[in-house]
Amino acid sequence: MGHAFVSPIREPLITGRKTYKQITDDICGPVEGPPTKAWLAAISFTAVVALIGFATIGYSILYGIGTYGLDRTVGWGWDITNFVWWVGIGHAGTLISAILLLFRQKWRTGVNRSAEAMTIFAVMCAGMFPLIHMGRIWLMFFVFPYPNSRGPLWVNFNSPLLWDVFAISTYFTVSLLFWYVGLIPDLATVRDRVTGKWQKKLYGIFSFGWRGSAKEWQRFESLSLILAGLAAPLVLSVHTIVSFDFATSVIPGWHTTIFPPYFVAGAIFSGFAMVLTLMLVARKLLKLEDYITIAHIESMNKVIVLTGSIVGVAYITELFMSWYSGSPYEGYAFRNRVSGPYWWAYWTMMTCNVISPQFFWVQSLRRNVIFTFILSIFINIGMWFERFVIIVISLHRDMLPSAWSYYVPTWVEVTIFIGTLGFFMTCFLLFVKVAPVVAVAEVKSILKTSGDQYITKSSEQVEAEINQLAQSTGHYESLIKPQYDDE
Repeated sequence: MGHAFVSPIREPLITGRKTYKQITDDICGPVEGPPTKAWLAAISFTAVVALIGFATIGYSILYGIGTYGLDRTVGWGWDITNFVWWVGIGHAGTLISAILLLFRQKWRTGVNRSAEAMTIFAVMCAGMFPLIHMGRIWLMFFVFPYPNSRGPLWVNFNSPLLWDVFAISTYFTVSLLFWYVGLIPDLATVRDRVTGKWQKKLYGIFSFGWRGSAKEWQRFESLSLILAGLAAPLVLSVHTIVSFDFATSVIPGWHTTIFPPYFVAGAIFSGFAMVLTLMLVARKLLKLEDYITIAHIESMNKVIVLTGSIVGVAYITELFMSWYSGSPYEGYAFRNRVSGPYWWAYWTMMTCNVISPQFFWVQSLRRNVIFTFILSIFINIGMWFERFVIIVISLHRDMLPSAWSYYVPTWVEVTIFIGTLGFFMTCFLLFVKVAPVVAVAEVKSILKTSGDQYITKSSEQVEAEINQLAQSTGHYESLIKPQYDDE
């Protein structure tokens, strides 16, 4: 008797045999009800942390950046480290929403809304640091090239620090539009379901009177594709330009052409880890296990394995180049990273970013929620240390031994960073309460192809049924085609 080769049926992305109404009830439920005590406690805590951070920013503006641990050797410390880290975290949103939309990846629907919101909040946090780092925040006026307002005085268009302004402001604008356009049908759904008069009015204003006509859906889909097309190059360009802050300098350890792809891969790596950190908590607390399934988590972990491996290759390539170049300065810079005073930061980075993602080659670990959550936190810590290693360790040993220093952050720098974490979480908690955390319309659009009631049998079940029927009837070949046409 022959053997049936069965194409494996894709794992369902919506479980629980949901109807369209159940999808709306489940996802819109947390938005419509009154805030829970847990949510109020969480947002109170994060808001207080954010306010302390903003108060410390005010203190640093009042007294200047002499309150930081910077000196004549280490001119960039925690502030620029945090800037690059936050920009990196903002990368996953655009990748999930834009590039995966263009590639028609259905698994993006469970996580794209939160990832897009995260992008906006992370870029807001990132944008604070260069302005604070100026010391005199009112000089931020000089960063923007207002035409014909300064006579002959113009910004330096050759500086990557100026390119940052253009790249990040463009990225923020396109990401905000993309996120908001996707929200419009869901805000209209909430508008039609809420009972409060002022709530109905507010959701009505923010949904632009959406009625769900065929013409509106046509325009919605066209605009989504246009914005995705605009946003896709930004995924590559934004962190490439951030990497030019370092790569166009002559500092040993920075002046290298590997930085652009290395920074982009690292940004996607850290961004996906942060999406997982937040979404695994939201999935549990908001009871969204049927919409953010193990299949979603596994797909994201596969991206983490890929980008983590690219980052690992980049680290090894840097070490190879420092040896192969024969440059004593490059060689010293990397020996100092590996075994100098900050050796602990370098090996924390290597452990968290290179070794830990390799566990995801094991399928059972990729599909383990608790293990994924713990590892996502490790990756975020590792990626912060990567930026610290690149910036501080490359600077703290100058050409002259008399200029050598050991940088230690002050309480001002630490508090500002913790404050941005509080601000980020406050924004995310507000978002969870006022808008559906999963895209209702997009989940409904894949129900017929990815709902578990429509994917009823695994390939193994189908094959077992064919074998059983064949044994009972003795007609093997004639059973295969009708069975598969039905499936």
